[in-house]
Amino acid sequence: MDLLDDPTPGSNTPEFTVSEIAGSVKKLVEAELGWVRIKGEVGRVVQARSGHLYFDLKDDRSVLSCMTWKGQIAALGIVPEEGTEVVAEGKMTASGFQSKYALNAQRIAIAGEGALMALLEKRKKALAAEGLFDEARKKPLPYLPEIIGVVTSLQGVVIRDILHRLRDRFPRKVLVWPVAVQGAACAPEVARAIAGFNALTPGGAMPRPDLIIVARGGGSVEDLWGFNEEIVARAAAASDIPLISAVGHETDTTLIDYVADRRAPTPTAAAELAVPVRHELAAWVDGQGARLGQLLSQSLTNRRQRLRDMARALPRKESLLDGPWQRFDRASDKLGPSLIAGVQRRRVHLSEISGPLRPATLARRVAEQRRGLAQSGARLGPALARPVALKRRELDKTDERLAPALARRVAKNRNDFEAQLRRLRPETLIRDNAAKRSQLDQMLARLSKAGNRQIGDWQRKIDALDRLRVTLGYEATLERGFAVVRSGGAVVTSVTGAARAETLELQFADGRIEIGGSAGQATAKAQKPAGPPDEGSLL
Repeated sequence: MDLLDDPTPGSNTPEFTVSEIAGSVKKLVEAELGWVRIKGEVGRVVQARSGHLYFDLKDDRSVLSCMTWKGQIAALGIVPEEGTEVVAEGKMTASGFQSKYALNAQRIAIAGEGALMALLEKRKKALAAEGLFDEARKKPLPYLPEIIGVVTSLQGVVIRDILHRLRDRFPRKVLVWPVAVQGAACAPEVARAIAGFNALTPGGAMPRPDLIIVARGGGSVEDLWGFNEEIVARAAAASDIPLISAVGHETDTTLIDYVADRRAPTPTAAAELAVPVRHELAAWVDGQGARLGQLLSQSLTNRRQRLRDMARALPRKESLLDGPWQRFDRASDKLGPSLIAGVQRRRVHLSEISGPLRPATLARRVAEQRRGLAQSGARLGPALARPVALKRRELDKTDERLAPALARRVAKNRNDFEAQLRRLRPETLIRDNAAKRSQLDQMLARLSKAGNRQIGDWQRKIDALDRLRVTLGYEATLERGFAVVRSGGAVVTSVTGAARAETLELQFADGRIEIGGSAGQATAKAQKPAGPPDEGSLL
C-alpha cells in the first residue's frame, strides 16, 4: 500500500500546497506589520540596472533586507549610504518564491544630528580625496559681470536682499532659477539649476550668466542638508561659470561651500562679492584719470627738457654738410674727363680687337679649315680600311683554327666513346648508347651555336666599322652633289692649280670623268664674278 496515495485512516490534519503556505505567510506579515518605522545601520547598498534600490538594515544581532522600487526613490528623502544610521519607513512584505520577508522602504531619514555629522564628514573626505576642494581648480570671479544667475527660492527674504544689495552697489541683470531650498526635492533641483545655467548659449534668447550665486537663509542641519548632498557638490564642481555659495549664516558650513569658487557668509555678502560699488569705482576711475594726466604732463615736460639738452650738444646743420659738399664738388669736376678718357680707352681696345677680323682673313681661315677637312676625309678611308681588313683576316684565321679544333674535339669524343663501347658489355652498350649519342649531339649543337654566335658578333662589329668608314668618308659627301677634282692623281684645291693643269679628273658619286683644261678657260672662270655656290660642284 502507498502511504502517499492512501492516508492513514482517521488523520484530520489539513494538507496545504507550498504556494498556499507562502501566500498565507505574506498576508499575515502584511496584515500584522503594515506600516512600520525601523531604526538601524545601513549595510550593503545595490542599485540594480532596472533602477530599483536594494539595501540592508542591521543592528548588533540581525539583518533586514530592504528594497525601494524605481518610482519610489525620488520620495526617499536621502539615498542610503553604507555605515549610516537611519530611520526607514515603509511596508513589510514577504516573498513566496524564496520564503523571505523584507521592508519596502518609502521614506528614509538620518537618525540624529551626530549621524548627520558623521555622514557629512565621510562625504567631505571622499570629495577631498578626488580633488574637488583644491584651490588650483577654482576659477576667479569676473570683476563686473553683465548677467548674474541666482539659484534660490522665490519665497523669503534671500532673493530680496540680493536684489536690493545689487541695486545699491551696481545694478546688473539678474536671472533667478527658483528651487526648493530644503526637503527631498532640494538637492536634485539645485543640481539641475546649476547645470541648466551652464547649458545656456552665450548671447542667445535666454543669455548665459557670467556668475552664479547659490543662496539660502539660515536653518538647522536638517534644513540645510540638501546642500550637503553629493549631487549638489559635483554639480558645483562641474560648473564652467564661476559660482558663489551663500548657504546659511556665517557659522553654517555645507559641502557646496568647499566646492564653490568663493564662499559668502550671507546672501547679502554674496551680492557684495559679485559687484563693486559703482560710486567707489567711479571715484577710483576719476582718481586714476587725474594721476594719468599728471604723469603724462610730467613725462612730456621731462622729455622736452631732455630734447633741449641733447640739441645743445649737436653741431649746427650747416657744418654737418660742409664736408660732403666739398667731396661732391671734387667728384663732379673729375667726372667729365674720366668719362672721356674711358671712352677713348675702349675705342682703342675695340680697334685692336677688330683689326684681325677682316673678310679676307675670315675667308682664308675658312679655306684652310676646308682643305684640312678634305685631307682628313681622304686619309680616313684608307685608315678605316686597314683595321677592317685586319679584323677580317683575324676572323678568317679564327675560323680556320676553329674548324680543325672542333673536328679534333669531335674525333676525340668519338674515340673516347668507342673505347668505352669496347669496355662495356653488350647490354650496357645497348642501354647507354642512346644517352651518350644524345649528349654528343647536344654538345655538337652547343659548340656550333656558340661558334656561329661569335662569328656573327665579329661580323656585326666589322659591318658597323665599315658603315662608320663610309659615313665619315668623302664618298658620302659626293652623294650630296659634290665632286673631287684631281690632276695627275693629286687633289686640286684652288682655281690657280686647276688653271695650270692640262687635264682634270672629276670624281662623282657614280664614277669618274676626265676633261681637258686650258689656262685661258681657267683664267676666264677665275675672273667670272662671284655668285652663289653651285651645290652640284665644288668648282
